[in-house]
Amino acid sequence: MDLTALSPSLSQTNLMTQVSASILKMSMDTVEQSMEGMTKMMEASVNPNLGGNIDISI
Repeated sequence: MDLTALSPSLSQTNLMTQVSASILKMSMDTVEQSMEGMTKMMEASVNPNLGGNIDISI
């Protein structure tokens, strides 16, 4: 078994694993932000008429 030939392959595999993990983390952060926005929209829809009308007496 030639260790000198195996080293670049292992290095490339390690790099690909790190890149994949970074991309997955970015994707998870994006999904989390989207879910926070969706949660805020759902909370706002509980009272859909809130702030829709203003009563003014002159």
